[in-house]
Amino acid sequence: MDKDQRKSWIQYGVITVVAITLYVTGLHTEVIGFAQRGLLATGLMNPDVEHISQAATGENINGKSTSSDRLPVDFNLNLIDANGATKSLEELRGKVIFINKWATWCPPCIAEMPSIDKLHETIGDEVAFVMLSLDEDFEKAKAFDKRKGYGLPIYTLASSLPSMFRSSAIPTTYVIDADGNVALEHEGMADYNTKEFKAFLRGLK
Repeated sequence: MDKDQRKSWIQYGVITVVAITLYVTGLHTEVIGFAQRGLLATGLMNPDVEHISQAATGENINGKSTSSDRLPVDFNLNLIDANGATKSLEELRGKVIFINKWATWCPPCIAEMPSIDKLHETIGDEVAFVMLSLDEDFEKAKAFDKRKGYGLPIYTLASSLPSMFRSSAIPTTYVIDADGNVALEHEGMADYNTKEFKAFLRGLK
């Protein structure tokens, strides 16, 4: 084996060891999530809240009339918070609600989490946040939130999900307006800490 081949094998070996270490420790999810934040920075993954807002008011970009049929929410959903207390989605009726389905094993969830945390810091007193963990072990979700220093209102299920919240994608985000209707359903990651999205939320009161 010549010098170049030996160098290549050493490099491959180091990469393999790093990859195995990340996988075994579970850090591969966070590494992938961190890499995906570059895609989020482009804004290409964000929901088109301008179009949604225009549809709700019956006007599109060209000023023409559009239809708005928001689906009424099934509030029959019971949750358990990080302190072990049971809470019903019904208790939040009348507020604008931001629901995000996520898990610690989901890289896109990890990628968008910092933007949700910043959004919560800015508008958390105006909007009710429900960060719904789909982890089988809720302790993992609580430990992740604590380790990252987010302080987000995280929950796990205390009852089955109503069918309207059973999307196949994760993460999936739902925004419920103050009238109790689904104003937004977005599958996949997004950067939610934008002035457009904040204006969208504030317009749902």
